[in-house]
Amino acid sequence: MPRTLDGQITMEKTPSYFVTPEAPRRIYNMSKDTKLIVVVRNPVTRAISDYTQTLSKTPSLPTFQALAFKNTSMGTIDTTWSAIRIGIYAKHLENWLQYFPLSKFLFVSGEKLVSDPAKEMGRVQDFLGLKRVITDKHFYFNKTKGFPCLKKPEGSGKPRCLGKSKGRPHPDIDKILLSRLKEFYRPYNMKFYQMTGQDFGWD
Repeated sequence: MPRTLDGQITMEKTPSYFVTPEAPRRIYNMSKDTKLIVVVRNPVTRAISDYTQTLSKTPSLPTFQALAFKNTSMGTIDTTWSAIRIGIYAKHLENWLQYFPLSKFLFVSGEKLVSDPAKEMGRVQDFLGLKRVITDKHFYFNKTKGFPCLKKPEGSGKPRCLGKSKGRPHPDIDKILLSRLKEFYRPYNMKFYQMTGQDFGWD
């Protein structure tokens, strides 16, 4: 991490930190005062999105069903597949709470970040002790992408939208299999809601 002067905040983002067992200890040893922002979304949607991203790079990938289920007829979920394992948020958070108190975390709803980005960014700014500079003036919704884009309120400069890898259409997944996935995640989601004190409304 670069040196940070008084009055500065250094930020770094790596999605794999949250699910990497060694990360909490390493970050704690670097700085136990670190504030942690975790963006989470419905784990079922997240798994399908993860698969869609990988499929775009590896067209020969087996079907989502083949990877997500050890046995489709029994509905047995394969938790060794990373796309499934990542969404068991409660398990990952337990590891982090061994090193950092809950007060060091801000949990951001991925769904609300899309539907109301200004409100979620307001929470982020408050959490970091920053003046609320980013407001609804900084966003507009891109209907083609299905995501908000960032713009400068003065109208100067080209808006920043998510790259080509985002907003891809998801493959159709059998509704019964989706229901089984939802049932699988439900107890983990409920535990995560209890741990964070936030109901993300995924169930």
